[in-house]
Amino acid sequence: CVVARDGRVVGEGHHARAGGPHAEVLALRDAGARARGATLYVTLEPCAHQGRTPPCAPLVREAGVARVVAALRDPNPAVDGRGLGLLRRAGVAVETGLLAAEAARLNERFLHAMRRGRPFVLLKVALTLDGRIATASGRSRWITSPDERRQARWLRRLHDAVLVGIGTALLDDPVLLPTPLTRRPVLRVVLDSTLRLPPASRLARTASARTPVLVVSCRADASRRRALEARGVEVLEVAGEKGRVSVPAAVEALARRGATSLMVEGGGEVLGSFLAARLVDQVALFRAPLLLGGRGSRPAFGGEDKADVGDALRLEPVPAEPAFPWPFAPRFELWRPRR
Repeated sequence: CVVARDGRVVGEGHHARAGGPHAEVLALRDAGARARGATLYVTLEPCAHQGRTPPCAPLVREAGVARVVAALRDPNPAVDGRGLGLLRRAGVAVETGLLAAEAARLNERFLHAMRRGRPFVLLKVALTLDGRIATASGRSRWITSPDERRQARWLRRLHDAVLVGIGTALLDDPVLLPTPLTRRPVLRVVLDSTLRLPPASRLARTASARTPVLVVSCRADASRRRALEARGVEVLEVAGEKGRVSVPAAVEALARRGATSLMVEGGGEVLGSFLAARLVDQVALFRAPLLLGGRGSRPAFGGEDKADVGDALRLEPVPAEPAFPWPFAPRFELWRPRR
């Protein structure tokens, strides 16, 4: 959010984390008395409801702002034009649509969650040129370079939750934290039908309010559950499907918890389950200049075989737009389902 008066910027701010002050609040605080009679530019409609923070539209009105230019109307059912309506009734000139495409890209994950009622899902895959993620014995360290692994850890910062299957958790004993750590917690999720995650695993040992861990199960053993919860791990039981956690049920549970975006890191069976359920909004491919070969080496996407090539999910590249700048030269390809 930017406050401008007489052709000069007099205040600016951005929403740094969920539960923190919204951009308008910080921009108006920065502008102070200079906001009276000024124009306020913002990427998303000022809210008019009490959520984790007080509503912004009344603050804009009370600051004496003369004109508001909002790139996008907020599709959140709790807002959805109410903030703009409040401002218009107060005599504030309101415009929308300026740089709407760029603002939509910046707010892509939030907008998707509000419109679709489920988190935005990114599938992240590190694979060889022949589409393999591990040897037949499951060894995958290291397919990609240190730079690519750093970028993958950075990608976690963009999402509310990061998810792996129990196979990956047992084989790799990952921590799944973003680098660097964000001010807001990133929920680490394990799909674990029968609660096989060891209480001594790095995930369980690092579970805290700052770095939470959620294990999603469909057949939770009571003693194993108590052992994990004693470590601070949250255990959630959802519907199962063929003896495994139902991926749609797990995603629905994350939506109820308020997650707007989810990064899925594997392994192949979990990635294949998301693909089969068509719960895919973007795919980040880190391709290593390797040919692994072998009939038993593990494919990036597991699951049941398709009957026909026509059953494949068709993708298109996501263009690198200035509205979504990376802090580095990307070493991955970004794709989305063809529209």
